[in-house]
Amino acid sequence: MNKTDILELKRRFTKDKCNFTKMAGCYVDAEKNKVVDIYETFLSLEDEELLKYLDLAKKTLSGTLHNNILELEFPREEEESGGKQQFLMGLRESELKNQDLIHLFFDRIIESYDYTGNYLILLFYDSYDVMKKTNDNIALDESEEVYNYLLCTICPVKLSKAALGYREEEHRIAPRIRDWVVGAPETGFIFPAFSERSTDIHAAMFYTKNAKEPHNELMEDFLGCPAKRTATMQKSLFEDLVQNAMDSFPEASDATLMDLQNDFQELVDEQETQENEDTLMLHPSLLKNLMAENEVPESVMKNIEETYETQFSEEPPAVESLIDKKTLTENAKRREKLALAKEIDALKTTIQEKNTVIEEKNAVIEQKDLDLLTANILSDTDDKPLPDGQLVLRVSAQKASQITTQVINGHACLVIPTDENEHITINGSDFKR
Repeated sequence: MNKTDILELKRRFTKDKCNFTKMAGCYVDAEKNKVVDIYETFLSLEDEELLKYLDLAKKTLSGTLHNNILELEFPREEEESGGKQQFLMGLRESELKNQDLIHLFFDRIIESYDYTGNYLILLFYDSYDVMKKTNDNIALDESEEVYNYLLCTICPVKLSKAALGYREEEHRIAPRIRDWVVGAPETGFIFPAFSERSTDIHAAMFYTKNAKEPHNELMEDFLGCPAKRTATMQKSLFEDLVQNAMDSFPEASDATLMDLQNDFQELVDEQETQENEDTLMLHPSLLKNLMAENEVPESVMKNIEETYETQFSEEPPAVESLIDKKTLTENAKRREKLALAKEIDALKTTIQEKNTVIEEKNAVIEQKDLDLLTANILSDTDDKPLPDGQLVLRVSAQKASQITTQVINGHACLVIPTDENEHITINGSDFKR
């Protein structure tokens, strides 16, 4: 069963295209009492009523495959005499002309269905003349087979909201009269399944509006099929599985999930590019390869593999079912931030390297300037006599501490002790002792 099969059926739910012959219904109150039975020749209904019923039938094929629409397979024992699949086969073959079978059908639904409140059960019978199609999907005016099926939908019936309204007979605004309104379907099914444009009596197409809490009791007790997880349930279980395995690496858990989500989306996009309608399943070997590519630690990978095989041993989830659009958006933002951070780090490194080169060049230039300035000072000091009244001494710090002053012949004099190995130059000329 694929998206194309569902869309092909769904497109028929219009007044001009549908071929519903019979419709039966049962209105049930909160105490599981039958309030009203409905039995109609569908195409004889008034247009407004017919279109409302068609809309309810159409919504039983709404949502997404593997999440709101599940393909349930019947166990072998249910296909034997007395089995639940055999009962549905008999009901289908009756074309809803056997009212005893219809009442038994409603009784079994009421017995199985776990719901608090009033609800309406609707049952339709349809015959679809499936036309052949060419390889390029062009329909030929030639029948391939007739797909006869039952469509059951269960809708909540609730009181309309309290509100004010205009009472024409009283010519005033007053509280409007509340009435019971049929809502959108909560759950339902189609039997047999429509798979690859053909009848599949070994399966049913099960619908649930709430993908977090599907009515497993209808899958198991009424249809006799093993309950199946929705994509929402599988995704939640898978995320918990990975996060629990990553307890020793909490900082990497979210990143690992995000990277796997990105890989899932790439695989689905690749299939769509190749126009491959087969459902890509996340088999353990594929999961192992993806984890290895994302460098998941060996111990964590082993933990995930073991838990995954335990939780999804009967049927691996579809890759598309595990994709979380919100996570993909967050991951795209995370990758942009990481890429930007790398660019900033690289830019900082480049700037630092350039600053180091500039500092080194400046240091060399400063040293050359200092050497040149020193040379000029020495040249000015050593070669050119100073103006009268100005005396400049250039000595080491150690020598400066040895200089004293004395008055000799009435003149203040500087006394500079010298050793034999010290060289004295005055105005560029050697001073001889």
